[in-house]
Amino acid sequence: MELLVVIAVTFFAGMGAGLGTGFAGMSAAAVISPMLITFLDMDPYMAVGIALSSDVLASAVSAYTYGKNKNLDIKNGLIMMASVLVFTVVGSYIASLVPSVTMGNFSVFMTFLLGVKFIVKPVMTTKESMQAVSAKRRAIQSVICGILIGFICGFIGAGGGMMMLLILTTVLGYELKTAVGTSVFIMTFTALTGAVSHFAIGGAPDWTVWILCVVFTLLWARIAAIFANKAEPKTLNRATGIVLVALGVVILLFSVLQ
Repeated sequence: MELLVVIAVTFFAGMGAGLGTGFAGMSAAAVISPMLITFLDMDPYMAVGIALSSDVLASAVSAYTYGKNKNLDIKNGLIMMASVLVFTVVGSYIASLVPSVTMGNFSVFMTFLLGVKFIVKPVMTTKESMQAVSAKRRAIQSVICGILIGFICGFIGAGGGMMMLLILTTVLGYELKTAVGTSVFIMTFTALTGAVSHFAIGGAPDWTVWILCVVFTLLWARIAAIFANKAEPKTLNRATGIVLVALGVVILLFSVLQ
């Protein structure tokens, strides 16, 4: 495997994953995994492990950037995260008991459609209207939505970041920046849990690929998060929409190539 090919593949994989994470709280696994599998002929299980570990630092630095700009709801994020983690396990267990259903393109189409949604119908909710909802109601909503997100992720095995962004903006009525900030905060811990379990079961990754993916994803996530926090709401909606549509198309093409 030529080093230049590895660098090129991991650079573009990291760029797509980092932009998706910084702008929309999207999981790096949706972009990095298919690229590593398609172009580097990597074992799918190990590719997912590398993608999830790339997600950890990228999501953490994005969450830090959003938090510094007061666009992060830590309290309800922690409540939702607990529900997501528990019901991901529940969904996973139930999925193992029922006949296999092919849902491979679920997250791809969801990414594409959510991107179109942000372009056509921007999220223009303000922080003032967010704060009008009582703390008790918001906490209850966070638990219920966390259960839904976790179960779907565990049952289908995809779409966590997109599910969170969709539910935070449409169901919980979050302003877009706060929705993305809260989403990447939650994804930091869910990705860490997933990465540790993957490497514990599947063994150590290809360290060159791992380091390059982590560095490139982190770099582009930081750039995207800085831009997103300075952008006007309408501009951010369009930028997020364009990134999601582009990623949806690219991932779909990768899945066709496999």
